[in-house]
Amino acid sequence: MNKITRILAVVVTCLAIGYFSGMVTRSAITTWYPTLVKPSFNPPNWVFAPVWSMLYIMMGVAAGLVWNRIDFGKEAVKKALVFFAIQLALNALWSYLFFGLHNPMLAGLEIIVLWLMIYETYIQFAKINKIAGYLFLPYLAWVSFAAVLNGSIWWLNK
Repeated sequence: MNKITRILAVVVTCLAIGYFSGMVTRSAITTWYPTLVKPSFNPPNWVFAPVWSMLYIMMGVAAGLVWNRIDFGKEAVKKALVFFAIQLALNALWSYLFFGLHNPMLAGLEIIVLWLMIYETYIQFAKINKIAGYLFLPYLAWVSFAAVLNGSIWWLNK
């Protein structure tokens, strides 16, 4: 498989995960979520879809760049991609916990683990491909913001 095919394969996978996570989110956005008290810094709902789409694309490009280095460091690439897969699964789980189960507290605890896995993925990716590492920084920043937002929503609605 060539570099572009690897990148496209992971980008499509990330966007598919995002799409299925969004299915859980969509119904709660119009029913449960509007009933919550939110902090003043809560972005408007329309911001989330384009931001997450861009982050999923960047994640996919990063993972594709790392995967493309498989011939130069098989064990390091495999390790990095395992962290990537775990954080992607945790990313999807957060949507289910917060929007599906309507449980900001459990989602808040989970987002801490998610953040740690994103950070470790960033570290592993940066060792293999600097650009892949850099592509993970906006995601890390957004999930940092999301963690604060999640905690604030939990606090305001407990």
